[in-house]
This record gives sequence, C-alpha cells and structure tokens, in this order.
Amino acid sequence: MEHIQISIYVLGMLIALALLFDFMNGFHDAANAIATVVSTGVLKPQTAVAMAAVFNFIAIGVVGLHVATTLSKGTIDPKVVDHYVIFGALVGAIIWNLITWYYGIPSSSSHALIGGLVGAAVAKSGTGALVGAGLLKTVIFIVVAPLLGFALGSIIMLIVAWVFVKSTPRKVDTWFRRLQLASAAAYSLGHGGNDAQKTMGIIWMLLIASGYTDAADKAPPSWVIISCYAAISFGTLFGGWRIVKTMGQKITKLKPVGGFCAETGGAITLILSSYFGIPVSTTHTITGAIVGVGSSQKMSAVRWGVAGNIVWAWIFTIPASAFMAAVAWWIGTHIM
Repeated sequence: MEHIQISIYVLGMLIALALLFDFMNGFHDAANAIATVVSTGVLKPQTAVAMAAVFNFIAIGVVGLHVATTLSKGTIDPKVVDHYVIFGALVGAIIWNLITWYYGIPSSSSHALIGGLVGAAVAKSGTGALVGAGLLKTVIFIVVAPLLGFALGSIIMLIVAWVFVKSTPRKVDTWFRRLQLASAAAYSLGHGGNDAQKTMGIIWMLLIASGYTDAADKAPPSWVIISCYAAISFGTLFGGWRIVKTMGQKITKLKPVGGFCAETGGAITLILSSYFGIPVSTTHTITGAIVGVGSSQKMSAVRWGVAGNIVWAWIFTIPASAFMAAVAWWIGTHIM
C-alpha cells in the first residue's frame, strides 16, 4: 500500500480533531447512558454522569477491539484514505452532532461518523470507494439494534412483572432503585466499549495510510486506545443535557423498574454488538429499549409522535452527515 505524505503537524491536527469528535460523542450520547437513571430519580445528574464516565473508561479492559477493526478496514477502501478524507469525515460528523445536540435530537454519533466517511470517500473517488459488505452490516443494524433493544426491553419488563406480581409497588420500587445502579453501569460499559472504538478506528486508519502504523497490525497503538477511551469518558462527564429530557421522559414515563429493564436490554445489545465487531448506535439501542418497556405496559404509554420524530432523525443522519463531509472534503483540499 502506497503511503500518503503528510506533515507531522497535519497528522497531529487530525488526531486532535478525531479526539474532539470522540469527546463530543461522549457529550452528545451521555443522555443515552444516564437519562433513565436520572429521570427515575435514582441518581442526581452529576453523580450519574460521573458513574457513566468511569464505566465508559473501564470498558477498555472488558470489550475487545472488533469494532475498531471493522471501522478502520471494513467501511471504505483503505486505498482512498488520505488526510482530506479523514478531515471531511470528522468535520461532517462534528457539524451534524452539533446541530442535533442544539435541537435536543437524540441522533446517532456513530452513524454520523460512518456517513462522514462515506461522503468524503465518495466525493474523492466515487461509490467504488465503499466496502459493500461492511456498510451493509452497519445499515442492517440501523434496524436490528433498536428492534433488539425493543425486544429485550419488552421481554425483561414482562419477566420482571411476572416475578414481582405479588410484591407491593413500594417494595418493587425499593429493589429496582438499587438494581438500576447496576443496569446503568452495564449500559455505560457497553456505550464506552462500542463508541470509543469508532474514533479509534478513524485514527488507526489515518496512521496506516500515513505509514506510522503497519497495516498488518491487529490492534492500534496503546496510546490511541487509551486516549480514545479517555476522550469519550471526559465527554460523558460534561453531559449532553438537552437530550436527557427527551430520552428520559418524553418518549414514555419511566419508573426505576422500567429504567432497569431498558438499560439491561440496551446493555446486552451493545455488548453483543461490540463482541461481533458491529458499530451500532447507542442512541438507537436505548430508544428501542425504552419504547419496548413502555409498550409492554400499554401501547398508549408511548408517545409515538416523539418516537417518530426520533426515527426521522435516524433516517437523515447518514445522508446529512455524508453531504456535510463531502463539502468539508472539498474545503479541506483547498486549505490543507
């Protein structure tokens, strides 16, 4: 593979931009991890984000690097990767994240990044630059991840209702206020494990293209792994408060038992996806699980209009971020 020639300063700037995206990923998606535990009153916001940030980082020793491998080698042809493509992908994803954060829309940072890669690569080399198998797997899981979260959230809620059918509401509330701490921690573990690896894959892709890392290596350098997990953890620590209310109460009213079931269903989905190297959306996953919990009680418990608006944001994320990335790629070719 022929390596691109870029200065160490440009390389450093792009790595810093990637870590900024990683920070914003944690900031933007913090709501996914903490909304249920905050809206049910189990934890105060500051405590919840601190716990989520810690478990985001702990994922470094629990989840493998399969997602980073998929993103770095299975999304776009490594031959088209250069500093302009990486610049365009990151800028496109960051702009879309800022727009959706500002309007409190729980869109997917993961799909914004994938859309950014697609847009920048197509702008440079056309559709032949895309790796069909890897993208197909991602597109399929746009649908599968929320459906799996929905199914698991519903099933766990029904099992819990059956097991605690003779318990008083007060006793159930007391138990699940404790159990929700464990489920929130598990979800944060899955969130950090899946999402930190996406930025890791971008930096790894850049290092391979510039010749600073061998393409045959089975893992990125240790400093890349640590910095990506640290960046997403710090982002989570600052929290995306605009999205917490939408995720925690606007879709359906949650009690601690419902929060536990949604977080547990979401955590299982994320950890399984990370194990199989599938870059899924934490936003899609937890939204599906929350809707599953609400609809398992009664269909009218879910505000379907709010859920529908979120789905529209999902549909537009990849094409919107791809368009922005294509424009950013063109700008990058003129200023870098």
